[in-house]
Amino acid sequence: MQYSFYYIKAKVLQGLRTHFVSRPEVKVLAYAVNIFAIVSAILYWLKKIRPQAFLLCSFLWIMLLIIFWFIMPNIIYKKAIQVFQDKFIANFNENGIVLENEQGSISWGWERFTNYFESSNFFHLYFNARSFFLFPKDEMSAEFKKSLNVLLSQKLRKGKY
Repeated sequence: MQYSFYYIKAKVLQGLRTHFVSRPEVKVLAYAVNIFAIVSAILYWLKKIRPQAFLLCSFLWIMLLIIFWFIMPNIIYKKAIQVFQDKFIANFNENGIVLENEQGSISWGWERFTNYFESSNFFHLYFNARSFFLFPKDEMSAEFKKSLNVLLSQKLRKGKY
């Protein structure tokens, strides 16, 4: 199975946001901040605490949003900007993936990947908890997506990392 693709910056940033928000440590942090926000709002409403705790929680929530929604995706995008500006040809087969561009090619066997998951715009294939490759779905036909999903589910475990 072969297809060619390129990246669209806005969609890549959204794919990176999906990655960050799906991380377990980010989820735990978001839950903790939300619980703290609810408790501080209730305690402030009951006049048990001063408004600083509630304001601190609001500040933490805004900082989390800014960091994981804007700063981190843009940092990663800028670090790998040359990758995201290239055009690629990907070949998926029983042995793995061959990725080609004008500079050359690389081959990854399925054992190199730990898992995958499908978001609205990408197939995210993970090498480990922090390293992954995005395969855009824009250029894929519905039949190709279905075939790729079957192949990936046979070779890798599905789920968010």
